[in-house]
Amino acid sequence: MKGNAAVLREPGAELTIEEVEFGELAPDEVLVGIAGVGVCHTDLTAQSGGVPLPLPVVLGHEGAGVVHAVGDAVETLSVGDHVVLSFDSCRECATCTAGHPAYCELFAALNYFGTRLDGTATMSRGDEDVHGSWFGQSSFGAYAVASVRNTVKVDDDVPLDILGPLGCGLMTGAGTVFNVLRPAAGQSLGVFGLGAVGLSAVMAAKAAGCTTIVAVDLNPERLKLATELGATHVIDPSQTKDVGWAITEITGTGLDFTVDAVGLGSVVRQAVEALRSPGVCATLGLQGLENEMTIDQGHLLIGRTLTGVIEGDADPHDLIPRLIKLWRAGDFPFDRLVERRPFHEINEAIASARSGQVIKPVLVFDTP
Repeated sequence: MKGNAAVLREPGAELTIEEVEFGELAPDEVLVGIAGVGVCHTDLTAQSGGVPLPLPVVLGHEGAGVVHAVGDAVETLSVGDHVVLSFDSCRECATCTAGHPAYCELFAALNYFGTRLDGTATMSRGDEDVHGSWFGQSSFGAYAVASVRNTVKVDDDVPLDILGPLGCGLMTGAGTVFNVLRPAAGQSLGVFGLGAVGLSAVMAAKAAGCTTIVAVDLNPERLKLATELGATHVIDPSQTKDVGWAITEITGTGLDFTVDAVGLGSVVRQAVEALRSPGVCATLGLQGLENEMTIDQGHLLIGRTLTGVIEGDADPHDLIPRLIKLWRAGDFPFDRLVERRPFHEINEAIASARSGQVIKPVLVFDTP
């Protein structure tokens, strides 16, 4: 099977659309014709060299499409199934079997190394290996090879081309609220940074019944959208001398929970300091694999907790159907974050994501 894919050949370079070839599937693999794929901040970090990858490589890890072929051992999926692709996990280690596949013992090898576990590449171009398996898929192309482990079947009547972001960015924000923070109805939650991850956390907080939801961002358009999606209060840090004091004026005692979707040390500190005692801050923003920051221990000793979260600590096979159900009910309108663009405009879509002009660009194909 051959198909076009967006190939990264040098760190920081634009992607080039090239025809690649897909070899024989492993027994547990599926070949998916991509209907749409989201552009995620982690793709941008990898493209700029913030994640070491073998080159050339195909990125993209928010794919959704139609199963075109299945390996000999695949029993739960069939040709023609509509699916969303997410991160890969072994499903066998202690953390996977305990319900935390985002912390799989083989997470790095399955998602970051550019090959299958046996070292083989899923794509080639002539005699040259084109590395893939980025988050178990590499879906910046007309086709992607994924494992049955990270391929989630969905109903045929949902808009397949925009479902891909449920497999990473949207799952990260919503999963952090539902799986990690777990606010009770009536509690309060603040979100720092209103990209796709942060706005997903806002929507999840509303769905969870939080009655005070504070959204913090420098972009007035995103603050407006956050209000429409469930935020009860918004703060532009450029318009206030002290974000923490502004939150205290809103809540009286601070927030029960906060979500940092930026990853800058200054923002993480603000998110911790905005908590009541006790309270929990979850940091999600990725600024690179090495990102030192300083936290005042005094803010933790009074009962506050700072925790990092990957992929919303979610099992995609559970959370993705849950998010689709919430979308059907009007309680998780993630489609409002999406702007569709044709696949051949991938570099323009990446630029729009880097600049913040578009919250979630999704590249679509005419025929999955």
